[in-house]
Amino acid sequence: MNLLTQPVGLSHYLVVGAVLFVAGVVCMATKRNALGVLMGIELVLNGANINFVAFACPQLRIDGQNAIGLDGHLMAMFVIVLAAAEAAVALAIALSYYNNHATIDVDRADELKG
Repeated sequence: MNLLTQPVGLSHYLVVGAVLFVAGVVCMATKRNALGVLMGIELVLNGANINFVAFACPQLRIDGQNAIGLDGHLMAMFVIVLAAAEAAVALAIALSYYNNHATIDVDRADELKG
């Protein structure tokens, strides 16, 4: 069975979520810029959101139940709010560090004094 010849199902969403998650982890591990690390975190969270929504979608359920599952959608909304708050705080820290040190290189960020 080839994924490319089947109709779109749960496995397709899981593959896309896994690809986004792995791309985010690689981005977080390889980037030296704080903004690149933040983009990697956002990719990881978006990959998790795709999996949450895919598992909650009644058309894609494995057990065949037609119940409206909003659990994954609510979790995805919570993750989106959490990501927005994380981005706001992290960007504020990055701007403050840039004002003091003229760089946002995470390897050189060994001191954070108030």
